[in-house]
Amino acid sequence: MGPPDQRMYSQPRFSPTVTQEMRLRAQVQQHSGGPAQASWAAQAAQRLPRQDPTAGADIARIIVASIVGAVLALGLLVIVVIAALSFEGVGALIVGLSAIPLAFIILMVMWFDRWKPQPKLLLLVCLLWGAVASVIMTLIASLLGIVALAVVGIDATGDVIGAVIMAPVTEEITKGILLVVIVLTARRHFEGPLDGWVYGSLIGAGFAFTENLLYLSAAYAEAAEVGLWMTFVMRCLLSPLLHSAFVACAGVSIGLAARRGAWWLTVVMWIPGLIAGMFLHGLWNGVATLTAGLENAILTFVIVIALSGLIAVGWFAVGLVLRFNESKHTRQSLGDYANAGWMTHAEVDMLGTWKGRRAGKSWASQFPGAKDQIKKMIRTAADLAATRTRVLAGVGGSTEREVELYLLERFTRERAGLMAAASRRPAYGSGASFGSSPVAGRM
Repeated sequence: MGPPDQRMYSQPRFSPTVTQEMRLRAQVQQHSGGPAQASWAAQAAQRLPRQDPTAGADIARIIVASIVGAVLALGLLVIVVIAALSFEGVGALIVGLSAIPLAFIILMVMWFDRWKPQPKLLLLVCLLWGAVASVIMTLIASLLGIVALAVVGIDATGDVIGAVIMAPVTEEITKGILLVVIVLTARRHFEGPLDGWVYGSLIGAGFAFTENLLYLSAAYAEAAEVGLWMTFVMRCLLSPLLHSAFVACAGVSIGLAARRGAWWLTVVMWIPGLIAGMFLHGLWNGVATLTAGLENAILTFVIVIALSGLIAVGWFAVGLVLRFNESKHTRQSLGDYANAGWMTHAEVDMLGTWKGRRAGKSWASQFPGAKDQIKKMIRTAADLAATRTRVLAGVGGSTEREVELYLLERFTRERAGLMAAASRRPAYGSGASFGSSPVAGRM
């Protein structure tokens, strides 16, 4: 019988330090038959779930995001209350009218984000950043810019320099800087161009909400109900997606770089997207400024709405293409795990297509508790696909490999839970059988 296995255990916190000298002075009496054989422990350890290696960092991010979100939410509350109490009650109407395009954009973005939903807290922070932080930063930057240009004899308060040049530059920078912060501090939640499109669209929607409050209030102060409703139709109904489209340009370009590995590349790739957003913003402001001087009001209306429609169609089309690409990317990445035996190719088809997901949930709904299990599998599969991309790109190093193993083991447990649920009696009248499982096969 050889010497017993010797290992060092870490010191617990908040307890007296124990040195090796102390252990030598108070040795434990050795077992006369040698080291104990406890095969049950080895078997049980195989069932011990692997811990998420990024859990601690995620908690820290949640705390920071919660604090930032709370501060921004308080700021938005102040803005909304001030706006609602203005104009002897009309302010509440103005807030409600401004909220209409905001609600529309949020619903649209949530629909696009269904394939691999991002953390709701992070989405809320994006929305609040656009509505509060970027607006305040824009006002400060614009004031400093006007003063600086005035020193050298340039008047930046006019429509050309102020609206066509200064506004696009300051607004797109203050809105888009949060995208850079997210990709550098929460890379796991910024894994591709669709994520950037979603984040950018929400930031732009928040900014547009506060800007609409300002424009509708100014219109009412200048022309009462007529000015209010004309501005509402033009800004909130006929051109609601402009700011979302502008910021989405930067989000998409950063997202493309996020799948290539190097962190610095994500920062560099902000520049082309930022320039594209500035160009579209400047183009819109320039066209709106030039057509405002035309005598033909109908022609002005047609030109402005046509440009707004083109931008909106482009925003929607890009979202559709990226959404389709995400499902294709998921199937490709999950295929590596199927080739390695972690899942079946039938599972790849089910978890990597909208049709397969719907079929899987429809089948699982016949068994008590099975639908919740398959929803977990769908989400874990999406996380696995994104993790596989980061591993191949060299993002995250050895930690990302540990995350991959953690997710693979979690997927295996979730599959076992699904099979256990499916082995129970199906719902009354369903006629389902275990053999009809869409995930049955090699485990």
